[in-house]
Amino acid sequence: MRIPLSVAGLLFLLYPALRPWEDESTTAGASAAMGSTAWIIAHLCAMIGFILVAVALLQINRTAAIVFWIGAGLTLPYYGAEDFGLHAIAGQSNLLDLAESVRYNPFAMTLFGAGLLTIAAAGVLVAVRLRTVPAILFGAGFVLFLPQFFGPPVARIAHGVLLAVGCVWLAWTAKRTEAVHTPEQHATI
Repeated sequence: MRIPLSVAGLLFLLYPALRPWEDESTTAGASAAMGSTAWIIAHLCAMIGFILVAVALLQINRTAAIVFWIGAGLTLPYYGAEDFGLHAIAGQSNLLDLAESVRYNPFAMTLFGAGLLTIAAAGVLVAVRLRTVPAILFGAGFVLFLPQFFGPPVARIAHGVLLAVGCVWLAWTAKRTEAVHTPEQHATI
């Protein structure tokens, strides 16, 4: 649990730190950002981070793990389209229109939003169950995952720092927290 959750935290930090922050409202900026290798690597960091958190949560709280899996399952298709789809069309002259149709497709946005809200619910479950500062930071990071998309790059990088701290700190303290619970309490996890 420690390694997957710690690695996930670092990947969630790398996601906004490596992501190209070009002006995506212009064809040249969008093409430069979406067409770069950094675009692919950054988004892969987030996708792998979601998978690793789901795996790590199995040892912290099974209910939260199941909720997180459902959220990740709803979220990852959008990330795949954002990562590989937008990268594939980066050189197109009508890139802005194509990117808008990929990003703002109502069905895709609904699944993405529902997925991130479900992931947020899993974060809250962990925070409520453990009631520790690391668990609260972990939960806050996932509650803020959707809203951070509406912030400037510096806010999105700060969000990556929050997730990194929450995940890594939780990874190294959750076992001690779980160890103080009785076997009967584990049955309710």
